Amino acid sequence: MAINLADFSKRLAAVVASIGQESLPDHLMVFLKKQVDIDNAVILFYHREQPPKVTYNDLPSINRSTHITLFLKGAYLLDPCYRAAREGFNGYYQLDQLAPAGFRKSEYYKNYFRYTGLIDECGYIFKLGPDNFLNVSLGRDESSQRFNLSQQRLLKELTPLIKEICLTHWRTQDFYAQKDTHGHIGHSEDSLHTQLESALKSFSTSILTDRESQVIQLFLHGHSTKSIAEKLGISPETVKLHRKNSYAKLDVRSQAELFFLFIDALSSMDNYTGGDPLTGYLNHEK
Repeated sequence: MAINLADFSKRLAAVVASIGQESLPDHLMVFLKKQVDIDNAVILFYHREQPPKVTYNDLPSINRSTHITLFLKGAYLLDPCYRAAREGFNGYYQLDQLAPAGFRKSEYYKNYFRYTGLIDECGYIFKLGPDNFLNVSLGRDESSQRFNLSQQRLLKELTPLIKEICLTHWRTQDFYAQKDTHGHIGHSEDSLHTQLESALKSFSTSILTDRESQVIQLFLHGHSTKSIAEKLGISPETVKLHRKNSYAKLDVRSQAELFFLFIDALSSMDNYTGGDPLTGYLNHEK
């Protein structure tokens, strides 16, 4: 698609003029949607000590409330974009390049991503500082086709521009804490996000062996039997055996039940002080 330079400049000027204002996400999306057909978009601001904050969301209202709520409750910990950002990824991305093998068969995909209505996702992950990053997620839904190569190329070529806009704007935003007189930001050591991360790492460890817990964690993150076997250096048959034994110990019969056990355990945490969240959850259920 040929770029109309006059229109490009006009819309870019509107974006630049809105930096530091609440209207920036809206202007940014108008600009991006003019360059490439985008059905839905979400902008998520992450701070290391807190769950993500949704700063822009135009998913259809029929999907928005339920699935964003599920995402913020803890499902975001399994999001390939979140995991990639925590591991240092920075720049333009295509979801299929970040997601592990087996992602589209995972329960995170089936119970969250698929119900957003999206069939394809790309976007930008930008590190804003040592503690925070931004995910500008651009999606195509079932009414469209996947992003083609020329559209992906254009979005990738826009990366330096979008990055500078996002860094300039979101580095000035203080969503989670008050700065003291020296400009330092204070955060609680036992913040919700820190608790959720700790709970994810410890999930099932009070019931399963170390190897079984590793396998279950990787299944939750969307890995296939084959990729788990390669990652852990064991055979696919051994992975299947660990999964079977783990399901029996956790009293679940499918990956779907495992996913919702994980979400329910996170959602029920009260006064969490560490360790396997299943301990408190299962005691509460008795």
